[in-house]
Amino acid sequence: MSDDANVRDRDEPLPAFERVKLARHTDRPYALDFIQRLFSDFTELRGDRRFADDPALICGFATFQGELVAVIAHQKGRDTKQRRHRNFGMPKPEGYRKALRIMQLAEKFQRPVFTFIDTPGAYPGIDAEERGQAEAIARNLMEMAKLEVPIIVTVIGEGGSGGALAIGIGDWVLMLENAIYSVISPEGCAAILWKDAAQAAQAAQALRLTANDLKRLGMVDQIVPEPSAGAHTDADEAARLLKESLSEGLAAVVKWSPHERKSRRYEKLRALGG
Repeated sequence: MSDDANVRDRDEPLPAFERVKLARHTDRPYALDFIQRLFSDFTELRGDRRFADDPALICGFATFQGELVAVIAHQKGRDTKQRRHRNFGMPKPEGYRKALRIMQLAEKFQRPVFTFIDTPGAYPGIDAEERGQAEAIARNLMEMAKLEVPIIVTVIGEGGSGGALAIGIGDWVLMLENAIYSVISPEGCAAILWKDAAQAAQAAQALRLTANDLKRLGMVDQIVPEPSAGAHTDADEAARLLKESLSEGLAAVVKWSPHERKSRRYEKLRALGG
C-alpha cells in the first residue's frame, strides 16, 4: 500500500485499487475482532448436521445491547496457521449449511440476525463442488429472502461474489468505508478482459466495487466511516463506529412488520441493476 493512502486528506477521493489494498490489509479487523468488541456472551455453534464444521464461517448467538441475536461471519485467520485452518475465509458447502441452520434457529426463536462479510469468494475446490457448493449458496439466497426476522448485513473487508452474497441478503446492508464488494476480484477481471492480472487497478475502477460506488448504485444502504487512515490502525474506533451504525439499522428494521421486511427485500433485489 502506498504511503499516500495513510496520510490522505479525508475529503480526497481514494483510487479504487487503494481501497482494495486497505480491504485486504493484514492488520485489518476481522470478524472475531468485531465480535469481541460488539457483542457479549457470544456462544459459537459448529457443524451443519450433515457433513462437518467449516471454520471459514463463524456462527452463533450473542447479546447486542441487551438483545439476544444471531451472528454469522466469515473469518480469514490472522497468521499462516489460522489462515489454513480457516481456508482463507473461503467457505465450503457445509459452512453455508451451518449458516442456514443458525438462521433457521434465529427464525424459530425470533432473534435478529447480524452477518459480517469478509471473503474473497466461496471455495472453488472439487470437493466443495462435489458436495453441492452452488446448491448451498442458492438455498441460502432463497431462505434469507424469506426470513421474517430482521437481518443486518455488514461488509467489513472483501465481499467476493456468491461466497459473500450467500450471507448477504438483508433488510439493511452496511459497508465499511474501505471495504469492497464485487462479482470478481480485480486481478481475475483483468486476467479475463486483458489477459494481464497486472491491470488490476484499471479493473478495480471499472468494477465499481467501492462503498461509494455501491451506495450510488443502491447495493448498500449505509457507508460506515473508518478511522482516518483505515480500520487497521484502530480496531477499537472502527468497532465503535460500526456499533453506532448497527444500532441505527436494527432500530429501523425492527419497526417493520415481517411482511414488510420480506416485501422490502424482494423489491430491493428486483431493483438491482435497474
